[in-house]
Amino acid sequence: MTQAEIKLCSLLLQEHFGEIVEKIGTYLIRTGPQPLRMIVNDTGLVLDQVKKALCVLIQHNLVTYQLQKRGFVEYEAQCKRVLRILRYPRYIYTAKTLYNDTGELIVEELLLNGKMTMSAVVRKVADRLTETMEDGKTMDYADVSNTFVRLADTHFVQRCPLVPETPESPDAPPPPAPTLVINEKDMYVVPRLNLVGKGKRRRSCDEEEEGEPKAKKQKQDGESSEPPSDDGIYWQVNIDRFHQHFRDQGIVSAVANRMDQTSSEIVRTMLRMSEVTTSSSAPYTQPLSSNEIFRSLPAGYNIVKQVLDQYLTLLADDPLEFVGKSGDSGGGMYTVSILYFWTLSPFRLLIYFPLLLRFGSRCARIFRLLLRKKHLEQKQVEDFAMIPAKEAKDMLYKMLSENFVSLQEIPKTPDHAPSRTFYLYTVNVPSSARMLLHRCYKVQSRHH
Repeated sequence: MTQAEIKLCSLLLQEHFGEIVEKIGTYLIRTGPQPLRMIVNDTGLVLDQVKKALCVLIQHNLVTYQLQKRGFVEYEAQCKRVLRILRYPRYIYTAKTLYNDTGELIVEELLLNGKMTMSAVVRKVADRLTETMEDGKTMDYADVSNTFVRLADTHFVQRCPLVPETPESPDAPPPPAPTLVINEKDMYVVPRLNLVGKGKRRRSCDEEEEGEPKAKKQKQDGESSEPPSDDGIYWQVNIDRFHQHFRDQGIVSAVANRMDQTSSEIVRTMLRMSEVTTSSSAPYTQPLSSNEIFRSLPAGYNIVKQVLDQYLTLLADDPLEFVGKSGDSGGGMYTVSILYFWTLSPFRLLIYFPLLLRFGSRCARIFRLLLRKKHLEQKQVEDFAMIPAKEAKDMLYKMLSENFVSLQEIPKTPDHAPSRTFYLYTVNVPSSARMLLHRCYKVQSRHH
């Protein structure tokens, strides 16, 4: 954790939650997991303030807690999750482009509140949409519910873990902290709700009907005094799913730049077919047959099966390996390479330009050469880049010390003798990406 990241986290917590929550969050980020007693002692805040601040942070998934073997609870800040606050506008905009204004407001409400029940989200969003409509028009709860179901079906929202319903003896003391669990099969199951009603506009005091009983007003509005059937079932935004969507967009854009629009549409179809069944951390999508891809192409995209097979063959044979072939059944089984995408030019160029500005054109030439050749000895770098030996050596060591490149030893004999060992340089993409992120965090903290 760098100082730039800690400072940016502190600024984000203060901007969104206030000084007390910022003080608790920053303390946990700097010190790591701490029990409640230590947090109160070290921050100098009142116990009640600390408890309320921790509740806010847990509600927004910015702090997690864990019951230790000795019986006390430790609280740990999630720095990466705090930094994700910077991307909230992009999550909301993505929901708008995919599911219109209703999807936008559903995601916005969940991000603003951390966790909410579906019934509460539907009512709040319906009211907000009704406020923007012309007089006499209202938003039906059923329309908002349908959009919420679509977001759950595509995994953009998911259920929160719950306390398991296990019978406990009445004499047993309650645990210091509940253990939350969730069944993966239930994470995206939407409860059946019979939400009847429409969004309501805010009424001023002058518009209130005088003398009308409150119960009668609720009955007229279609509201029920009974608790909703989803009471206790809370939902949250699935941030990993949004990142998976951004990644898929990047892959489609890279294919379009490399090949053509038809190729990118084929890859888009493959990614859409695998978006729910493939983990966000998986190196490849699930294998799909040529026949399945053909049947799933968008309506109106008029290409015959033979042309599709030709495109798939071209994609599989391309040196950049966007698409891989894993079998011949069903007209051929194909996968999209997710892991390899992160080492492709569109992503690596983000690293190339900061390096060019920092170390100059000759270092950038060596970096670009290693990107293309993947592994090279020092002598090969000198020859291919046409740079004198001493200068090339200095530049390689400079990039090695900054973790832009890494060195791999390949011994010819078991004794690892230097005279009988190859030393190959290669681009260190993960470390370079982290360096770029840290620079971005510094810029963001200055803006705040």
